[in-house]
Amino acid sequence: MFETSQLFILPPKFNSNINFIKSQIHGNAQLCAVVKGNAYGHGIETYIPMALNAGIKSFAVYCTDEAFRVKLLLPPDIHLMVMGDADGEALTWCIEQDVEFYVFGFERFNAAIQESRNQRKKARIHIEIETGMNRTGFSVDQLDQVIQLLIENSEYLVFAGLCTHFAGAELNANLNRVNTQCEIFKSAINTFENNTLKPLMTHACCSAAMMKLPEMHFDLVRIGILLYGYWPSGEMEIEYKVLNPEMPNPLKRIIQWQSRIMNIKMVPAGAWIGYGESYAASSEMRIAVIPIGYAHGYARALSNFGQVIIGGQKVPVLGTVNMNCISVDVTLIHSAEVGDDVIIIGKQDKAEISVASFSERSEQLNYELLTRLPASIPRKLKE
Repeated sequence: MFETSQLFILPPKFNSNINFIKSQIHGNAQLCAVVKGNAYGHGIETYIPMALNAGIKSFAVYCTDEAFRVKLLLPPDIHLMVMGDADGEALTWCIEQDVEFYVFGFERFNAAIQESRNQRKKARIHIEIETGMNRTGFSVDQLDQVIQLLIENSEYLVFAGLCTHFAGAELNANLNRVNTQCEIFKSAINTFENNTLKPLMTHACCSAAMMKLPEMHFDLVRIGILLYGYWPSGEMEIEYKVLNPEMPNPLKRIIQWQSRIMNIKMVPAGAWIGYGESYAASSEMRIAVIPIGYAHGYARALSNFGQVIIGGQKVPVLGTVNMNCISVDVTLIHSAEVGDDVIIIGKQDKAEISVASFSERSEQLNYELLTRLPASIPRKLKE
């Protein structure tokens, strides 16, 4: 394969993140790895084998096309659930493959029952409760009808889960709203128990809620961004450091984006570099061209602003970021040659460009930047 850049995924750092997360889980709650958004940009086909090797036995995705890719990589005893889109032929496939899925409306509920009858096989469903996110989930005043359907159709359904999702547990500004959600969900649990309905698992916590709401861990915690080495918010990172001043940051970034120098040339003083007239050489300069651009996820907003690492030193992007290449200043790096490694995100010697610094410069969230990295960039494990 001919590669303009590569994403290296680092298993030792991943294992370190798992150990930290497990130390934060209360009781016997199981760790479920959320791998939506192409495993947060890290690549499902690369990430899943690494996670399995680390002992993870439960995975969650948002939609069924992701579930299909994950399922191909899983042994038969591993838990997989779809938290979002799973309708029509996708719902049929889920039931056929014993893939669990959220039910948050009566349309899907009735479709699951009908498809289960057709297949003569039970659908494994998680009932989602609306507690204040106002996105998906059955409201409190619908629970009687939900319970009735579960009881009347027990021969067609496995009550695999009862769940909800918190609306912004990563920010203290949302604390009152999240606390109200906790009370609504606990009340819903009681309602099901009072009708002698107990799910195989109860779950509510994402990464932020897992850290902030230990009493809500229940049977399973759905962990996404923490596994990849990022705090759900800057506020949470600061809080951890304040409470643990002697401890280093326990989270390790598990991704490194790397390319190479494609060309080096001298540019005379006063000459414009690249398209238009956004940057003129102030003196004679030595320029390296790197074969990545906005088509690869390197934002155009980084024109005359971004940085990469070459030879253990940060060097600036000069001129406009093109669709397929950028130009950087290597005037002071005399040893730089065509073919040398270029670190776009990651660390080389003592120089580092974090996802956070990269995303802030390009005005993106960590989540946004990672999931926008094109699937066409090869992902490889690197010990």
